[in-house]
Amino acid sequence: METNHMFRIDLVERCKQQDRKAQLALYKQYCDGMFCVAMRFINNRDDAEDVLQEAFIKAFQKIHQFKGEVTFGAWLKRIVINKCLDFLKARKERAIEIQENTLQIAEDEDWTVDREVSMEEVKQAMLKLPEKYQYVLQLYLLEGFDHEEIGQILGLTNTASRTRLVRGKGFLRAILTKKEHETGS
Repeated sequence: METNHMFRIDLVERCKQQDRKAQLALYKQYCDGMFCVAMRFINNRDDAEDVLQEAFIKAFQKIHQFKGEVTFGAWLKRIVINKCLDFLKARKERAIEIQENTLQIAEDEDWTVDREVSMEEVKQAMLKLPEKYQYVLQLYLLEGFDHEEIGQILGLTNTASRTRLVRGKGFLRAILTKKEHETGS
């Protein structure tokens, strides 16, 4: 484990010297994981691949700013997410892929819906939310960021991030409850 960590640090240092082989090695190490992150935001393979390429280009351009306060993967993930958000803003796309294994709504203390809710229903409900709530919910529930990190990514205070999370979940609950009454179940 330690060897692998040192190996990554060495790769990063070599990337700072514009070493192409080191860049390729780092790319190969992280591309699959970062592609999964991009796909959770941009539900289209071609667009996700384009955004991922842009993110890696930006990461290599800015790699001298990486100081090792966080892991390289965490630093890179933030760049990927920012590129995804830029893409979504530019395209005004609202599709979000929610994967069942990463969404833990039921364990959240202020989440209450009377019946079993399918992932498909949650997915559809999230698409109806205003983007400002959609993004906070996704970063918190799917990507596992805390409010401080969400605040940095979206340019919000911790309080604003918390408020948007609570309101977003309230809207989500209202959408799902309304649907329940409409279907009469």
